[in-house]
Parts: sequence; structure tokens; C-alpha cells
Amino acid sequence: MSLEKILSISGKPGLYQIVTQTRTGAVVESLVDKKRITVGAHSNISILSEIAIYTLAEEVPLREVLKKVKEKEGGNATSISHKDSKDTLEEFFFEVLPDYDEDRVYPSDIKKIVQWYNLLHKNNLLDSLDEVKEAKDTSEEE
Repeated sequence: MSLEKILSISGKPGLYQIVTQTRTGAVVESLVDKKRITVGAHSNISILSEIAIYTLAEEVPLREVLKKVKEKEGGNATSISHKDSKDTLEEFFFEVLPDYDEDRVYPSDIKKIVQWYNLLHKNNLLDSLDEVKEAKDTSEEE
């Protein structure tokens, strides 16, 4: 499953994967407790593949940031928790993305990224980070 099918819903904890589209929205399943809910088109939904992180030079796609976290952690869950202190979170994120824009990336954003990474890891969805790139590479070669 790719990040195009994983989303964050404002006001609801955790991440969700799209099960099916409906006329008025979508049926999604929580990655936390596997419960299914219906979300309408009025809900504030963010698809993970469309999220980017500000750096001093450019915007880096969330997929690339998650890959860097995966490399840093050796494919394991993060060594820190999303509940750790602001300083611990910022220090961790600085190691992952040294040139992130500290004025535009807030500690709450870093918390979400750490929490999302751990959720994706727990649900064995981190391998999809590499699959999409490989799919793009093969389509470019043709």
C-alpha cells in the first residue's frame, strides 16, 4: 500500500487508510485500532503523499523524510516517542533533516511525523516508501 492511500484526518488521532470511495466521501480504516468510519467531503483530510516539510532550500516530500527516519533508525521504530520533550524531538529531527526550517516546522509537526512513522512501521507500511520510487524509475526507463 502506498502513501496515496494513507491519510490524516483533522480532529481524529492517528492515520487512516482508504477502504473505498463513496459518493459523499470515503470509508476509511484506522491504522491504530482497525475501526472503520465514514468521512465526508467536508472533513479536513490530508493525504500523506501530498505533505511536504519546509527546509531552508526547498520543500521535501514527507516520503523522503520518512525514508530518512527509516535509514537513521535502521528500519526499526524510532528511538524516541512522540510524547518526548520539545528539545528531544527537535534534536532528533535535526539529525534526520539538518536543514529543516525551524521557523516553519513546529514541534507539533515533528510529533506527528514521529507518531506517523511509528504507526506505519507497526503496520508494515514503510516498504511502500521504496516501492513507489521503483515504480517511477521503471516507467521512466520505458
